[in-house]
Amino acid sequence: MSAAQSVSLSRDCNAVQIPAGNTVTLPAGTEVDITQTLGGSYTVHALGGLFRIAPADADALGLKVEAQPAIPAVEGDAVSESMVWETLRSCYDPEIPVNIVDLGLVYDMGIDDLPSGNKKVFVKMTLTAPGCGMGATIAGDAQQKILMLPGVEDASVEIVWEPLWHQSMITAEGRRILGIE
Repeated sequence: MSAAQSVSLSRDCNAVQIPAGNTVTLPAGTEVDITQTLGGSYTVHALGGLFRIAPADADALGLKVEAQPAIPAVEGDAVSESMVWETLRSCYDPEIPVNIVDLGLVYDMGIDDLPSGNKKVFVKMTLTAPGCGMGATIAGDAQQKILMLPGVEDASVEIVWEPLWHQSMITAEGRRILGIE
């Protein structure tokens, strides 16, 4: 989304305050400017601050609640590393219009076999700043999307701080989107 769209909330709506990460309720009738609509969630400016609204609450913004994102194409019936990476590319920091992979936030990803025959996916990622309160929200979004992949029984997304993130970790595609370099 390139330009902010102004709307009035049609009902009370849960939101996550950015960057603190606190859950709040925005009351019906609140005027909001939708500033980002990436990865299925909505970043809005309201009451002097930024908030993330979950995909399930799109109707409060007067938008259609979208179906769950399509699962990447499957060869066979098992999850693959490429499927997990594509899924992680659908996760966004609500303040930055670049996915967490192209931002360079994902440090490690792996898939383990479970006794059930299903898979456990683990991800280690960081945030752009240690004080960011949105870590649990971003990690939770990634975990829920991974759990939707075929054959995934368990998923863990761990926030790590070593090495500290810096702009040099952004991919060429991320730099292009951000207009840097």
